[in-house]
Amino acid sequence: MPRFSTLFFFTFLSTILLAQFPPAADQEGTTAIHKDDAIFVNWATDIIVERGEQNIADDSLNFAEAGEPIFALGNPDIQSVSLGDGGSAILTFDKPITNGEGPDFAIFENGFPTQGGYFLELAFVEVSSDGVFFVRFPATSLTDTTAQVKTFDLIDPTKINNLAGKYVANFGTPFDLEALDKIPELDISAITHIKIVDVIGALADSLATFDTQGNKINDPFPTPFPTGGFDLDAVGVIHQKTSTNTADLQLRTPVLVYPNPIKKNEVLQIEMPTILANNSILQLINSSGILVRTMTISEDVINIPLTKLAKGVYWLKISNYEFSTVQKIVVSE
Repeated sequence: MPRFSTLFFFTFLSTILLAQFPPAADQEGTTAIHKDDAIFVNWATDIIVERGEQNIADDSLNFAEAGEPIFALGNPDIQSVSLGDGGSAILTFDKPITNGEGPDFAIFENGFPTQGGYFLELAFVEVSSDGVFFVRFPATSLTDTTAQVKTFDLIDPTKINNLAGKYVANFGTPFDLEALDKIPELDISAITHIKIVDVIGALADSLATFDTQGNKINDPFPTPFPTGGFDLDAVGVIHQKTSTNTADLQLRTPVLVYPNPIKKNEVLQIEMPTILANNSILQLINSSGILVRTMTISEDVINIPLTKLAKGVYWLKISNYEFSTVQKIVVSE
């Protein structure tokens, strides 16, 4: 190799190895945001989870199952839902998130500090302004890939950027929509959905996940437990869209759902504002995040027999391409 090329190679390699992003939550220069910071104006109000396996390399194990999806709604409380290897969660909000000065939202995981470092589990973050087309934040992982980060090994937060889980429990990892302002299909002034996708973290070529620069992302693997994968605690909103147009005023008209609680042999009656009754989708989701019933609606008042539902807590979601609302339903014997 010519001398100039050799020098360039080692200079480039040194730059990569020394690259630093903001440090851990307890260190000067961090971008971590504490859960009680007054900067948060809202929290996620609805979630649908698709679980991944406890160990994607071992089909004999089940899917991750720890925590209920509803644990990720509202403000952080350490209770979380585990996504498993490659699992995902899509969250929505009662008002769209908008691009403002600095970070616009933050994601909370339940990582923890230990003597000598930080146990972290990572995830990609994507956003959408219509619930169909999602754009992923450009993530970077400079963690060494010469050896697998094992099940309980530690990760240096200064090697991580734009990946959820960079910070330990009670501290949110911030995301700035300005990073996605050049994508014409995405309206960063009105983000309606956030999708979180677990980073598998394996170095094996057949399983590896990669950052924007093509680096393998190395995080604890395997995590062959019901709590495997990214553990989502909450998503906090920093900037949200406000509007006084006629559509938004209509949407503030409450959706009436009764009786609630309801016995499983009764009929659920729903009355809604016209703007939601216009070619909307009604979904009934159980407390495990599983869709148990869906239908298209086009009337202000509908009736739904609940004879085949098991008792428990359900989430009733009514949505179209512009609006959505969520109600908690309790079904008894």
